Amino acid sequence: MQKFMPDSRTRNSISNIERHLKHKQPQSSLKPPLKPSGEPAAQTMKLPLSQAIGETFIIAYRENTDRLETALTESGFNCTVLRQEDHPTYENCAAIYRCMLNHQRAWKRAAESDRPTLIVEADFVPVVNLGELPLPFNPEQLNVGISWLYTCAPQVYSVTPEGYAEGFSTALVAYILTPEGAAALCGLVDQVTEEQGTGYYNFDSDIDKYLRLRGFRNYIPFRNYGEHGGRSNPEHRRNGMSGIHRADTLAGELAFLPDYAGTQGDRQLQFAWARLNARIKGIGRLITGRFLRWKLLRLSKTPDRLLKFAIGRQLFF
Repeated sequence: MQKFMPDSRTRNSISNIERHLKHKQPQSSLKPPLKPSGEPAAQTMKLPLSQAIGETFIIAYRENTDRLETALTESGFNCTVLRQEDHPTYENCAAIYRCMLNHQRAWKRAAESDRPTLIVEADFVPVVNLGELPLPFNPEQLNVGISWLYTCAPQVYSVTPEGYAEGFSTALVAYILTPEGAAALCGLVDQVTEEQGTGYYNFDSDIDKYLRLRGFRNYIPFRNYGEHGGRSNPEHRRNGMSGIHRADTLAGELAFLPDYAGTQGDRQLQFAWARLNARIKGIGRLITGRFLRWKLLRLSKTPDRLLKFAIGRQLFF
């Protein structure tokens, strides 16, 4: 298959961003954390998303994003929709590769910001009052790369005394990038293109490793800040993947009913059935040691903290 290589203009832009960050003095991109009242002691210093985020980008192709834009705007976010561009050069590229290029457009803009950037895909369904939920990482920490707000096949690595959880996820349904993390992540496109070509490849599974190798730490939320509302992806199915993934736990009520609830019959029943299956799968991953690895738990200096996080997130819907 013919490989598509980013043009010289794109490569130069990425190089300029990386050189700028290399010589920039480290500094926090946020104000000191606020102290919301009424939260558990371990979470009193966590900063609400609406105060932490600069820009918000919705990654889309031809999907209708009206409900998502409304929900995010009502939660205090300033949204911009980045629609995937059709170009003759992309004709032989897999849909997932073209999706990666669209995410890269958001990464470049996030790298130029002085605050973290929220990026969501068009089928993301946020919880109500998303902007009031806490930032899932310490805003004063200088080596944060990415923080997923929606997790797929997540794992937890460690938990700080303040309750921030370093971990892994795949899928880019909803996530936050720091400017430094975004600049580094722009280079992933070149790596994937050179090593995998422009065919089907789950590039999002490499993001945690890619950033960690460059000195970054990545974070997951206590519970998911929204749901993957889309139906099964046919390209995933053609390549041996299920094409279906849902949030195992949610941080609150969803802002609107996901598309997977269907258009006919009892939509609430179909939604409840999908959520029940997601909850069962999440509990199963916990019990079988896929969310919190047994070996990691044995070697941890703070196993009680890990267990409290892993079990606690599954106690409620």
